Amino acid sequence: MYITIKPILVLLAVAGAFTYFVLRAKILVDLLKGVTKPGPNRTQFLPSRILAVVTDVLLQSSVRRKIGPGIAHTLIFWGFIVITVGTVEMMVSGVVHGLTLDLLGAGVRHTYDVVADILSVGVLLGVAFGFFRRLVLRPKYLRTGPDALMILTITAGLMLSLILMNIFRIGAAPELLHNHFPFSAKLYDLFRLHDMNPSVAFAGTETFYWMHLGLVLGFLCYIPNSKHLHILAAAPNVFFKHLGTPKPMEKTNLEDENATSFGLNKVSDLSWKNTLDLYACTECGRCEEVCPADLTGKPLSPARLVHDYKVELFKQKDLVLGKKFDEIPHPVREDSGITESVIWACTSCRACEEACPVYIEQTNLIFETRKSLVLMESRFPPEMQTVFRNLENNFTPWAFPHDSRADWCRDLGVKQMAEHPNAEVLYYVGCAGSFDDRAKKVATAIVSLLKKAGVDFAILGKEEKCNGDPARRAGNEYLAQMLIKENVETLNKYKPRRILTGCPHCFNTLKNEYPAFGAQYDVIHHTTFLADLIREGKLKPQKNDATGEVTFHDSCYLGRWNDVYSDPREILAAVPDLNVVEMKRSKNKGLCCGAGGARMFMEETIGKRINVERTEEALGTGAKVIAAACPFCSTMLTDGVKSKEKQDSVQVRDVAEILDAATI
Repeated sequence: MYITIKPILVLLAVAGAFTYFVLRAKILVDLLKGVTKPGPNRTQFLPSRILAVVTDVLLQSSVRRKIGPGIAHTLIFWGFIVITVGTVEMMVSGVVHGLTLDLLGAGVRHTYDVVADILSVGVLLGVAFGFFRRLVLRPKYLRTGPDALMILTITAGLMLSLILMNIFRIGAAPELLHNHFPFSAKLYDLFRLHDMNPSVAFAGTETFYWMHLGLVLGFLCYIPNSKHLHILAAAPNVFFKHLGTPKPMEKTNLEDENATSFGLNKVSDLSWKNTLDLYACTECGRCEEVCPADLTGKPLSPARLVHDYKVELFKQKDLVLGKKFDEIPHPVREDSGITESVIWACTSCRACEEACPVYIEQTNLIFETRKSLVLMESRFPPEMQTVFRNLENNFTPWAFPHDSRADWCRDLGVKQMAEHPNAEVLYYVGCAGSFDDRAKKVATAIVSLLKKAGVDFAILGKEEKCNGDPARRAGNEYLAQMLIKENVETLNKYKPRRILTGCPHCFNTLKNEYPAFGAQYDVIHHTTFLADLIREGKLKPQKNDATGEVTFHDSCYLGRWNDVYSDPREILAAVPDLNVVEMKRSKNKGLCCGAGGARMFMEETIGKRINVERTEEALGTGAKVIAAACPFCSTMLTDGVKSKEKQDSVQVRDVAEILDAATI
């Protein structure tokens, strides 16, 4: 009787579970298609995308950046991949008797059984580590809720039911199957089950068959509603990741007459890539672990932000799918988890994106939300009102008259492009170098080095305006584009052969974001330019005026945004007798100074100051000089040194200043 109805029961169970899964998955696909923002084009460079899936998904290289959890996840991943083949075989053979891997030959059957049995133990080891990590180690950034523990329990149940089923299968045919399941056979021998009654073997096999099948089908139904949605979305998200280091902000078409809003004004304004990011999140917490805002007690956690946006999307799904966009509320509100204090805490350092194993683009989500808050809601920190007004009237974040932009070099004999339009290099000084007293000294050092190397250069002087970075990062896209277009007009008038910048923010914006506005030029940061001059023998450091060791702080917009790490270090290495010590968090794992994302111009009133956190790490190296390559970083670190009352014993200097003092 059982043998007769088993195929029907299996078919009904499998069909029911898959039907439910498909219906839930269809909602997810419909939401992907239902959001209104077009999103980026991520279909080019197909070989590189396939390679990314192979290395980061199949080989789990991005997951294994953290060794322990990475190895555990790799064991679980590959165990599931292999065991899923057997699970599908169980479903098919349960309906159509005899349709098994045996049809491929005895060798294939034996090899698969051995590998699957061993990997089931690997999965159990991975699960055991998962329990240990969540219940014993309990790292702060890893949230252990019922969902995570349920998934680990189901996974353990799947492996145990499989092993127990194999033990009873051995009991039914020991001579045939004993060497097929090396681990299960050891348990079979250990518990001395050699004289198992055939009816017991059959009952045990079928009991654990149904337990395994039930857990698999239950897990299948659970996936679309759980954090393990990433099982479906992670691989596509890796395939569609941004390729290359420069990842410019998205340009908003402010002249679109059909646009009813700008930025992320409601969850329907998400793009397909934003939505896929939400689906792909594994909730591993790696982004939170490295986020400077979360580390210092701010309300922002990149992991929570992605989770809260996913919750908001699912909450409003009926309105999105019904295209009732006018009824969808703004995502930034007190009852959504996405509050203004969360959105404005971001420094745009992109440490979260660097750490994410599935390449979620959290920063873009924040930028688009800020854009909506500023342009559509007029909601932004009150201190930014002054910054916006200064940018509009003086073309700089500060209240300095525009006519004084070139006063810093009045006595340095620096030519301007108006009088020397064919200069080999245009030195784009930036607002800090033009107006900030500390940054003026760095600009002066750069000019000194250019002259020592015999570089033919000129500046724009009063023709230069803020590059637009502070306004863009603060969400004021309208003001940013006004500044950008005016600068583009000036640059296209002179068509400089090369643009040199003394600020990573100017460098990033001119190099990576101006091309979208019609100005594509060879832009180089001063550390790379100076390192080239040393390599060419045009600058020869001969002395060292730095007392004690030096530690270098990586600017986020130079490092993670543009992958420039070696050039400033090469400059410091070229200075005689200069000993450089690295901070624990350096290069692509460097901690932000707290100034990026327009945070330079906002008050920091919640938690510990980020610049103090970074300064403490720098001071912990014992270095007497903290070297930087960004005027904002220098300001933040100088303030940090003062807060620790170390200004008499520790200096903050730009790499250019150190090199200039060392070069005759």
